[in-house]
Amino acid sequence: MISQAERSVRGLNGDAHDLAGVSRFLLRSEAIASSRIEGIAPSVGQVALAELGAQEAVPDVSAQARLVANNMTIVQDARTALVDADRVAVQHLVDLHAALLPGEPQHYGIRTVQNWIGGSDHHPLDADFVPPVASRVPLLLDDLVAYLNGAGHSPIVQAGLVHAQFETIHPFTDGNGRVGRALIHTVLTRRGLTTQAVLPVSLVLSTLRSDYVAGLTAYRHSHTTGSAASHQARAEWLRVFARAVITASEQAGHLGAQLAELRREWAERLADTRAERGHARAVRGDSATAQILRDLPGSPVLTSATVQRIHGVSHVAAGRALDELVAARILHVRDRRGTRFYQAREVLDLVTWAERRLASTRFDTRASPPTRPVPARP
Repeated sequence: MISQAERSVRGLNGDAHDLAGVSRFLLRSEAIASSRIEGIAPSVGQVALAELGAQEAVPDVSAQARLVANNMTIVQDARTALVDADRVAVQHLVDLHAALLPGEPQHYGIRTVQNWIGGSDHHPLDADFVPPVASRVPLLLDDLVAYLNGAGHSPIVQAGLVHAQFETIHPFTDGNGRVGRALIHTVLTRRGLTTQAVLPVSLVLSTLRSDYVAGLTAYRHSHTTGSAASHQARAEWLRVFARAVITASEQAGHLGAQLAELRREWAERLADTRAERGHARAVRGDSATAQILRDLPGSPVLTSATVQRIHGVSHVAAGRALDELVAARILHVRDRRGTRFYQAREVLDLVTWAERRLASTRFDTRASPPTRPVPARP
C-alpha cells in the first residue's frame, strides 16, 4: 500500500499547476472547524479576500477568514521555507507555530506545562490522550527533526511517522494539529514527492476521523521497542495514513480534471468574445489576459493592483485584460467600499463543491452525508 500511495502522489506532478493554487483553499477547513461548530464560517470568497488582504488593502474581511488565510500561509511556509532549509531545526517549528497564531503570544514557544486531549479542561483524569511531560518535550523534538532531516524510510512512511510523532509529543499549548498537518507537506516536498501539488490529505484524515484516531492510538503503544507488537502498531497507523494519501491523490486528480474542463470552457468563451469584437487572432501567450487566466485557480479574487503586482504590467494593460475577461463572463465585478474586485466565481464554486465532497466518507454527498459542517451549496 505504501508503494501504491507513492505512485498515486507522483502521478499528480505531471500537470499540477492548478492543484498547487487551489488546494490551499481545501486546507481551510482545518482552521475553521471550531467556527463552523459555532455556526460561523467564512465563504471561500471571504477567504480569498483575506488572502489578498495580506498584500493589499481589503475592507471588511472577517476575523475567521483571516484565520483561515493565515493557516494557508503556514502550509505554504512548510512547503517553502522548511523545504529550502539545509536542515530543519526545532526553531523552524517554533517559528511556524508563531506564524499560525499572530497576536496570541501566550501560546508561543515549546510548552512548559502539561497538556492533554479530551476530557475536562481542569484535569487530565478523563483525557483521551496525555502527551509526554513538558520536561521531555525539547529532547523529543530534537529526535523528531533529526528523523525529519534524514531519508531512512520512503517519503510516505516518513511523512506519516513525522506527523504521528509530532501529534504524540504535542509540543505547543495550541495549534498542534495544524502544524502537524503542515509537516506532512514539508516531508513530501523535501523528498521530492510533491514538487507542485498540495494534497488535501488532512481533509481526508478529518473525514475518516474514526480511522485516523484509531491509527494514532495504535501508534501510541507501550510495547517494547523493536518487538513484533511495536512493528504491528506502527504498521497499523501507516496503513491508515497511506489509504488517506491514496484517497487524497484521487480526489486531487478529480479536481484537476474539473479545472482542465473549466479552462477549456474559458478558452471557448474568450475566443467567442474576441470574435464578436472583431479580433481575428487568438490571445498572445505573453499578454496580460493570458497571464491572468493561467493564474486564476490560484488567485480567484483580484484587483487591477493585483494584476500589476503579480504580472508586472501597466495599469492600462491590467484594466484592458480584466475588462476582456469580464466581457467573456470569466470574471465578475464586485465593488466593495470604493474598491473594485474581480472574482472567478466558477473557481470559488468548484472549491466549495470539492470541500463538500471531501467531507463525505464516500466522497460523494449523494451517497453519504458530510461528516462535518461544510459550506452551503453554491
